[in-house]
Amino acid sequence: MTIRLLLYLLSFAALLYLAGGLLLFLFQERIIHLPHVPGRSITATPGELGLAWRDIEIVSKDGLRLHGWHIPGPEGAPTVLFFHGNAGNISHRLDSVQIFHQLGLEVVLFDYRGYGRSEGRAREAGLHLDARAAADWLYDSLGADPTRTIYHGRSLGGALAASAARHRPPAALVLESTLLSAPEAAADLYPIYPTGLLTRLEYATADYIQELQLPILIIHSPDDDVIPFRHGVELAELAGPRGELLPIRGDHNCGFLVSGTLYTDGLRDFIARHVGQNR
Repeated sequence: MTIRLLLYLLSFAALLYLAGGLLLFLFQERIIHLPHVPGRSITATPGELGLAWRDIEIVSKDGLRLHGWHIPGPEGAPTVLFFHGNAGNISHRLDSVQIFHQLGLEVVLFDYRGYGRSEGRAREAGLHLDARAAADWLYDSLGADPTRTIYHGRSLGGALAASAARHRPPAALVLESTLLSAPEAAADLYPIYPTGLLTRLEYATADYIQELQLPILIIHSPDDDVIPFRHGVELAELAGPRGELLPIRGDHNCGFLVSGTLYTDGLRDFIARHVGQNR
């Protein structure tokens, strides 16, 4: 290999590296928020599980209308407000709806702006508004008892659940496969780039939970292939005496299913210990 060819290859590699960094910097909202994967269409409903349900409309602070579902539970049941991850919509979360129903919970879940049937375009600042609006709806429209509610966030939804908990605290918080922060996650996903300089998103779960004074269950798998297990371990450490770590099995997207009773029994025990008695 001649020196000239070597210089050419090095220059080409450098250009690719710089182009990749520029794309990460400019398009990170689109890289992180994936409402079109696998799609925005509502492909199923809780009715297919044999559950009673109704469509709900949540109006965010800036006037955007968000679509969600309310699935009633047994009389006096605790209520879980579910915050899904960065891809798809609520119709892709029926496995979780079924688990929550089997645990005897009343369920509320919704799509952020730009997801499913919700209006608008997905942006971090807007998703925080949506998370707060969902918490407001839970208490002001549904009339849920704050001493009988759980916010449950999966993956990116964990950051939003923790954000909403600062606004309208629930009785308990569940963070599943959740990131410490966007810069920390980016450092793991793109280790060849100076992500601390490139990342404009925050999703600072670690900061949010330190403002909370409530029980927090952190569920994470050592086999997580997207958000490394260290994120869950460090979140539990930051939560201190309020935090509990439940290690599960399986990858980022299917761990809650693969883990079976390890997952469901952990949730059941946490809720029984930390959510108030029946109304």
